[in-house]
Amino acid sequence: MSKIIIGIDVGGSITKIVGLRSNELITPVSVKANDPTASLFGAFGKFVDANGINLSDIEQVIITGVGASYIDRDIYGIPTVKTEEFLANGLGGLYMTNLKKAVIVSMGTGTSIISAQDGEIKHLGGTGIGGGTIIGLSDIMLGIRSIKGIINKSESGDLRNIDLMVGDISKTSLPNLPPDTTASNFGNVTDRPSENDIALGILNLVFQSIAMSAVFATKSTDTRDIVLIGNLATLKACNDVFSAVKSITDINFIIPDNAEFATAIGAALVHKTNAGGK
Repeated sequence: MSKIIIGIDVGGSITKIVGLRSNELITPVSVKANDPTASLFGAFGKFVDANGINLSDIEQVIITGVGASYIDRDIYGIPTVKTEEFLANGLGGLYMTNLKKAVIVSMGTGTSIISAQDGEIKHLGGTGIGGGTIIGLSDIMLGIRSIKGIINKSESGDLRNIDLMVGDISKTSLPNLPPDTTASNFGNVTDRPSENDIALGILNLVFQSIAMSAVFATKSTDTRDIVLIGNLATLKACNDVFSAVKSITDINFIIPDNAEFATAIGAALVHKTNAGGK
């Protein structure tokens, strides 16, 4: 039986870990801790225990992410290398969608945008808007510092009490712009918007900004497929906003299963491609 390649995405506090055996994905896990090192070793232990893996079954560990810089030795004596996060994002996004080329949008604390085509990975740019924006604005405006908390609030929100819509400023229909299309985020705040309205407005602001940044990024490529990865991609609010943007553009937005583990998967794939490990 072939050995396992482990891919680990070490975030500031959340670590995601996956295994690939002959290109087949082994059930991934994630762990949250107060520091990257504790998070990594906690995730590693949880992963091997949950999947009944022996250390002797593992050929190599490949790590990436902002917390990878804290790891400077082999993990449990297993050969361990680091790889660039942009490369992992690109490889993971293509693997999870079986596409040959796509724009990969990784949504974490901020957002990075990658062009991936036939093994060539190029960083197109990004935006500081992301999960950190959601948490920061929610804390200032609502006193909420958790994604789960703002999601719960937003479910009963009404954007008409927050955003200015196309229908509010035009009596006639505009080409490809339905009346309920946002003309200005937070441009129609009522005197007494509810916390639910504000929560929904924050999510709409962040996801619409990311969506349009991604749409503009495709202009420098020959693809109209955008793959969304990262923790934010798993939220219903993300799917709702990107579906609305899809309806007024020629872009195909794709949210793969296990989207939050795409970067870890891409790290493991570096071993197969022999690219980017160091």
